[in-house]
Amino acid sequence: MSVGGKLLPLLLALLCVCLSAGAQLAMKVGMSAPAGGGVGATYLQALTSPWVWFGLGLYGVSTLVWLWVLSRLDVGLAYPLVSLGFVITLVAGVFWLGEPWSWPRLLGAGLIVMGVLLLASDA
Repeated sequence: MSVGGKLLPLLLALLCVCLSAGAQLAMKVGMSAPAGGGVGATYLQALTSPWVWFGLGLYGVSTLVWLWVLSRLDVGLAYPLVSLGFVITLVAGVFWLGEPWSWPRLLGAGLIVMGVLLLASDA
């Protein structure tokens, strides 16, 4: 498959990564309020949270699109793109959820991006 023929699958793979990161963020928002009690209360909170259900829906859509991506790209190219989800959730967690950042986290995110770029350059 030519580079131009890989463009749509690559863009859709990145969409999947963004949807999965969005799912994580939505579920985090849904579980941020303390449930109180034990494990049962935590899962009751999850089952009744619209944000958690929204996150699960995003995962479902991502999975359906990912199946198409895997039918078009080598798994050795597609799957490393999933690691960009770590970077996206880190950045979104800092800017949207107010989570802390640190230089080691920033360096780690940079290394992930560099690794994905190296893998993609060999595609």
